[in-house]
Amino acid sequence: MKKSHGMVVSALRTRTHFGSLLRQVEENRGSLVIEKRGTPRAVLVSIRDYVRLAAPEPEILKVLGGESRQNRTDNLSSRELDQLIRKMRARKTKR
Repeated sequence: MKKSHGMVVSALRTRTHFGSLLRQVEENRGSLVIEKRGTPRAVLVSIRDYVRLAAPEPEILKVLGGESRQNRTDNLSSRELDQLIRKMRARKTKR
């Protein structure tokens, strides 16, 4: 297995170690180039990287994400987000 920006792995190794390679790609948010007979044939990327490549994040979402990290609201659960939204709507209604 060669190290570069991503890993390069033979098709045979990919087939026999798919679970562990998938875990590595997912955990490291990297990529895996799959080659057959020395020729690159496919790429395995994490779902986050795929989504980012397929539909780049609009600039406004990048700004909002930065604000969310700054306000420490980027790790809220769905339930916590719902509670926060209800609270903000209640404040708005009272005005």
